[in-house]
Amino acid sequence: MPTTETIKQERMHIRLDTLSKQKLEKAASYSHKKLSEFVLTQSLAAAETIISEHEQLTLSNNDWELFLDALENPPAKNTKLNEAIALHKKTVLR
Repeated sequence: MPTTETIKQERMHIRLDTLSKQKLEKAASYSHKKLSEFVLTQSLAAAETIISEHEQLTLSNNDWELFLDALENPPAKNTKLNEAIALHKKTVLR
């Protein structure tokens, strides 16, 4: 029995030119998928890549060591840090 996560309840409409649609149909055919399945699969793969690029940070070994050192031995608070903390508390919703 399908769960609420697997039931398709949303619809998306797009407009595109004839050549673009033909290209997508050709690619879908080569992939042995229906056009809508192909577009959804490829769009979600692209979305995952873009989200990953924006939400993950990769550090070099040297940068990783500097990061760990800063966590283990944080610098003393100074005026600029105190101002940044105050600004953060004022502007960021919780």
